[in-house]
Amino acid sequence: MRTSMRTLRGRRLGAVAAVTGLALLALTACSGGSGATTGTPGSATSGDITWWGWTPDATNASKLIAAFNKEYPDIKVEFVSKPIDSYDSVLSPAITSSQGPDVFNVAPGSANGGVQTFEAGAIDLTSAVEGALGSDWKSKLAPAGVDGLSVGDKLVGLSAGAVYSGGLWINQDIFDKYNLKAPTTMAEWKSVCATLTADGQGCFVQGAGQWAFDMDTFEAIADNVEPGLYVKASKGEVPWTDPKFVTAMDLWKSLFTDGIMQEGAVGLQQYPDANNAFMSGKYAMVMMGTWYTQYAVKDSMVAAMEAAGVGSPTPITITPIPFPDLAGTGNTGSMFGDADYGLAVSAKSTKQAAATTFALWLTTSTAGQQAVANTLNDIPALKGVTPQWDQIDLVNSDKQKAALQTYTEGAGAATEPRFATVSADLNTAFRDALIGVASGDKTSMQALEGLEAVQKAQK
Repeated sequence: MRTSMRTLRGRRLGAVAAVTGLALLALTACSGGSGATTGTPGSATSGDITWWGWTPDATNASKLIAAFNKEYPDIKVEFVSKPIDSYDSVLSPAITSSQGPDVFNVAPGSANGGVQTFEAGAIDLTSAVEGALGSDWKSKLAPAGVDGLSVGDKLVGLSAGAVYSGGLWINQDIFDKYNLKAPTTMAEWKSVCATLTADGQGCFVQGAGQWAFDMDTFEAIADNVEPGLYVKASKGEVPWTDPKFVTAMDLWKSLFTDGIMQEGAVGLQQYPDANNAFMSGKYAMVMMGTWYTQYAVKDSMVAAMEAAGVGSPTPITITPIPFPDLAGTGNTGSMFGDADYGLAVSAKSTKQAAATTFALWLTTSTAGQQAVANTLNDIPALKGVTPQWDQIDLVNSDKQKAALQTYTEGAGAATEPRFATVSADLNTAFRDALIGVASGDKTSMQALEGLEAVQKAQK
């Protein structure tokens, strides 16, 4: 997608005007004693800023920053990657200090970096996005990236894009080596695993000790039993003790008893354990979402394999597949997701204007969103932007391109949330329920009664 210099200049001036408006707003707030922000705006077109997040990975962050610097060469952005599991604990004290990040990732609902948790540490970006996109800005952005990153009328973060889960990824090279087809049913999944195991090859890997990913697997199973059932229950519209959830929980348990999950799954984390095991070729299948699409690209795959401990890696061919039809209902292909991350500007930052310039550019400009789209890490938040496949260096285009196009188009059309309707208390209760059933400490009904008790306590 080409952008004329005239249009580019107009958009750049528009963004700067929006940031200037923000700067005036910030100054007004400071002088008026509203308490809206305690930082200072600084320059909108120059300065050194830091960006904290658990995503994207270093390779893609570098690509995004390099694209940004083509338009804003005098704003230096340093991306500081933080582990996903400790993100909340390290961010909490940091954003109470002017020495913390200028820009930081936030996420919807009960995911790490939740907007409800970190709203007080961020400025309201509503006026900035209005300046960049106009008064009808909401119609130009994916709804999940607006509603999910707002607290009341305050726009806490600007969505870079969305991620969706609900399917699996396979190592196509291993499947081709053993002449296997992607499983579509429980019986086929067992058969694939039996064949691979007999040849000394790991089949499916999941870090079941990290329950957020267990929730993905369970939501996929529940949607297989009845589409939309999981979301209804998370809203209190259906009890978790509904017999259909007993079926879903029994199917979750069967993954551990019928030879699908690897031995010791509960003792491992999805990141880094399961991810590293898949990236190093020890297993042929893994439960991951659309964020894994980035590893279909050669340089991202090589970097991921090196991070997994593979020396001098030859990039592997990965392809997405729908979650198998475990319940035998025919309800397959379900995907659910939220905004992956939003960029929030710290209320304590002394460079709020430059930080807002970066946040606006990445999330609302065509150039920024095209850069996001081409990393394949997120489905862009700005409507109408899609990956430029002919400019993306896939590991094995013949094997991947059609599958990835279908996959990303399906994800972009998905409407069910992933974490947005799950409260923090319910999220924690899922840990006890899913790991309890997997380890044999709870029956399916005991686990579901625990979820329902939390759901009722929230009313």
